[in-house]
Amino acid sequence: MKTLEQNVAKVSSKGQVVIPVAIREQLGIERGTKLSFRAENGSIIVNPHSLSAELARIKSMRGITAGGPSMCDALIEDRRRERERELREEGW
Repeated sequence: MKTLEQNVAKVSSKGQVVIPVAIREQLGIERGTKLSFRAENGSIIVNPHSLSAELARIKSMRGITAGGPSMCDALIEDRRRERERELREEGW
């Protein structure tokens, strides 16, 4: 996922924080988007829950395995070897 420069926001007297616009746009956070929060190793992890946020998250992962081995090719090769073994066992 693309990382933006660090942004700083101030917590209001009501405990509210404004999420910077660049981050909202990157994650597809719009008015009414539900957010989940969890504390992890001294940090706050915030995850949006909306269709546009999920699509943005999925889009950000596009190409992360590019250049790596093809799982399809590996599966086909594995199945080919398995079939050859089966044929040998059947006497072909």
